[in-house]
Amino acid sequence: MNQFVWETNLEKVPFLKRGKVRDIYDLGDKLLIVATDRISAFDVVLPTPIPYKGKILTQMSLFWFDFLKDIVDNHLITANLEEYPEVLKEYKETLAQRSMLVKKAKVLPVECIVRGYITGSAMKEYQKTGQVCGIPLPPGLKEADKLPEPIFTPSTKAEIGEHDVNITYQEMEKLVGSEVAQFLKETSLKIYKKASEYAESRGIIIADTKFEFGIYEDKIILVDEVLTPDSSRFWPKDEYQPGKPQKSFDKQFIRDWLKSISWDPQNPPTIPEDIVLKTREKYLEALYRLTGKTL
Repeated sequence: MNQFVWETNLEKVPFLKRGKVRDIYDLGDKLLIVATDRISAFDVVLPTPIPYKGKILTQMSLFWFDFLKDIVDNHLITANLEEYPEVLKEYKETLAQRSMLVKKAKVLPVECIVRGYITGSAMKEYQKTGQVCGIPLPPGLKEADKLPEPIFTPSTKAEIGEHDVNITYQEMEKLVGSEVAQFLKETSLKIYKKASEYAESRGIIIADTKFEFGIYEDKIILVDEVLTPDSSRFWPKDEYQPGKPQKSFDKQFIRDWLKSISWDPQNPPTIPEDIVLKTREKYLEALYRLTGKTL
């Protein structure tokens, strides 16, 4: 198995927090975000890393931040190691391709989800109520059907081990205010439209995705990662068949494997090597199709 980074410990840099995938360090006026090779599913961090995963997520986010900058500013300062502060220079090997220096934004307490196709938790909710996050949808939709138009379905942001909770737009307004809510909705839909049209030209359907935003110098900017296999459902366009589960270039492969076995979230299973390799292959395929780059 190839080398991997499970977690980082940059002893000379003030540590801020460890998320499901990212380790974050506080550099005073900015943050250092390092994407590790950890993988989570169903809000549980699994004990087996996916080698190179953090590099793939970072390189894909860098591509999208640049691609989308005409729609909304983002938190990226630089991912060029030569421009990093002196204190980080000795950690170059660890940080290469999997880190970025970012602005210190105040992250908003909602996840901005856009769905162009119906699947996952949205399908379950639709089957029960005919709606998703309070939005009525046409009757008779099947698994993986394309929606008449993309919908904005926000959720709360969960801590590790907790579940995100889908909320209505009106509930989001109560959390962030009506003006901010409107900006988040309009911007998320614009991003999805531009990104999904581009992705289709590269053979990938973006079924759904989630964005996070923060406030920096009184402006709302895009933060965290964007349009990666961790935060999106990527389906191969040439194999798309509505009415059944789709093949994918994303984390769904791990979710499906977990569903196929009996497992305890309190004691998550080791991922078999063939599943690890297949997951990495899917992530690399998404990176290549969307950006034309390999690692």
